[in-house]
Amino acid sequence: MDHPIEFFSEDIDFSLENPEQISDWIADIIEQHEQELVSLTYIFCSDDYLHQINVEYLDHDTLTDIITFDNADIEGTIEGDIFISIDRVRDNAMTHGTSFNDELHRVLIHGVLHLLGFKDKTPEQEAAMRKLEDSSLSLRKF
Repeated sequence: MDHPIEFFSEDIDFSLENPEQISDWIADIIEQHEQELVSLTYIFCSDDYLHQINVEYLDHDTLTDIITFDNADIEGTIEGDIFISIDRVRDNAMTHGTSFNDELHRVLIHGVLHLLGFKDKTPEQEAAMRKLEDSSLSLRKF
């Protein structure tokens, strides 16, 4: 099924495995939350690239694995840009003792959950976000 989901890379050589299956999975999660997918762009990049975005747009001088920009103008729709540091995903996978693909899929859906309105600023919100990530990961068919 075609979805308005695109995957790009900036300043690194990275290609997503199974982009069609991942797009279907992401679209299914959005549909389960009764939201309409308008467009979603993932940009895979390096730590340096994402750090620059973090400083320039969010005034945060730290490394991060993901930055999500919500571009939706209409409530109930999903439209955004999600930047993911492949360097951070690799490091986090090693730190957490998980595979690169499992960590990447967690981060992919983490950004979508933010676009769906879920937050992770407090310990309670972070725990709820982790449960939603786990639930979403369990629905993968690839």
